[in-house]
Amino acid sequence: MKKIFFLLLFVITQSTISSNNLTENQKLATICKVWGFLKYYHPNVADGSKNWDEQLFTILPQIEKAQTKEEFSLVLENWIASQGEIKEYEANKPDSKVEYFTKNLDLKWLEDSKVFSKTLSKKLKFIEKNRFQGKQYYYTSNPYIKVTNEIKYADFKWTNKNLRLLALYRYWNQIEYFFPYKYKMDEKWDVVLTQMLPRFINPESEKDFVLAMREISIKLNDTHSHTTSRLMFEGMFGSKFLPINIKIIDKKVIIASLLNDSIAKVDDLVVGDIITKVDGKTIDEIIDAKKNIVEGSNDAAIRKNFNLHIFSGNTNTIEIEFIRNEKTATKIVKRYAYQDLKIQFPEKEKWKLLEGNIGYIDVESITAAELPNVMQQFKNTKAIIFDARFYPQEDAIEYDIAGYLYPQNQVFAKCINPDLTCPGRYIWMEDHNTGKTNPDYFKGQVIILQNEKTQSHGEHLVMCLQAAPNAVVIGSQTAGADGGICQYEIIKGFTTTYTGYGMFYPNKKETQRIGIVPDIEVKQTIKGIQEDKDEVLDRALQFINKGK
Repeated sequence: MKKIFFLLLFVITQSTISSNNLTENQKLATICKVWGFLKYYHPNVADGSKNWDEQLFTILPQIEKAQTKEEFSLVLENWIASQGEIKEYEANKPDSKVEYFTKNLDLKWLEDSKVFSKTLSKKLKFIEKNRFQGKQYYYTSNPYIKVTNEIKYADFKWTNKNLRLLALYRYWNQIEYFFPYKYKMDEKWDVVLTQMLPRFINPESEKDFVLAMREISIKLNDTHSHTTSRLMFEGMFGSKFLPINIKIIDKKVIIASLLNDSIAKVDDLVVGDIITKVDGKTIDEIIDAKKNIVEGSNDAAIRKNFNLHIFSGNTNTIEIEFIRNEKTATKIVKRYAYQDLKIQFPEKEKWKLLEGNIGYIDVESITAAELPNVMQQFKNTKAIIFDARFYPQEDAIEYDIAGYLYPQNQVFAKCINPDLTCPGRYIWMEDHNTGKTNPDYFKGQVIILQNEKTQSHGEHLVMCLQAAPNAVVIGSQTAGADGGICQYEIIKGFTTTYTGYGMFYPNKKETQRIGIVPDIEVKQTIKGIQEDKDEVLDRALQFINKGK
């Protein structure tokens, strides 16, 4: 009986010890957070006086040996102590005259009793309270966040575990503290870290590591957000393409336009053809296989960004199944290197007078220098249509246009900038406004056209123009990535971008992910493409002429 008792006691004891041990994932996820927190908050680290990457490489073996919470915490306590003394002072308190945006700031993990001892949590909270207040070494804001002074690692090899973890830790902390829309993501950023860590600890291959670098950026649910590398295009996405633009409508892929008429003619690729399979795979199967690598704030943007990925690859030909005139057929078609496509950009009229005394302006191509003459021509028109379905090429053209549409100075947007004194916190900045007292402003109907290609600067332009009197927005959901981008190299060979500037309506309503909501929703249809109709423009003309 005694033997059974002691055996049970031994099993229970061992089970308790085992349950108190931290997993590798727990330890590496936690050190990621601590390393990033110290990088931006610790007064003796944030000033750039230490090689913080090397400090990580030094501490990792000690972290690996630590088994329990107590051992783990002691390693971190000693590491923090080795960075030097921190003077106790009260970090800048929130300014009562400043309005802060704090939806992204969450440091509750500093007191996580599952991984930290009380002593360690106390030290971390002390650092938070007495955080660095000088000029940050690793980032600036102008107003978009800009990454600075990161070591490039020209000899980076994916087989180096330390450098793989460094790449992950750099990126995760950059988003943790400097992505203004972190709170809008589908998944909690903490959860993403624990999910993705195994892919960085033990990738099955170089391809798996490269995919992990791509996939974590897609989890931002941001149309601007994607990480790229040479291998991604050469090894995964493919470097050869069909000479077509497509549109996904009702889960069907339709050829919407041709990139080069003569090349497309070789394989009889025709606008309006519905493609149902590629190399025997259905479109749904292809989308499902690639959904983790295609960026987008919303479904409309994701469908748009699949344009390159449905048919790209490295082989010279593919087999497609397609429907034309209600008949299904298959054929082999040729793919081309991008430079061999010799893309033909259709000539577009920058502006024109439509039937019924209606002005039309293509905001993609119009310039500020041309605007006075155009607006003079359209001064007495019934309406002016501003087509924002493509990206405006001239910076701040919306401010020039608004000068003719606004009767007075008017606020049309608000923004948030990073608070450099408190990483993770943002500040509501001065309103975006434009216009001046102008009794001679345009009195007719203002129509703005938009779709999923209306993105970033394009969305900002729509926000600006829709604030004009008598303005109506017609079209479909925009890309939902309003605000300038942050772009930088995470580590040698891997460049990333994401929206680095928070943009809102004057009432603080978000545009991120939602996009600009049209007053009248009109979506392009398969039938419209096949009949060469511009359904969005047609609906605008109907509204102008009939008032509904």
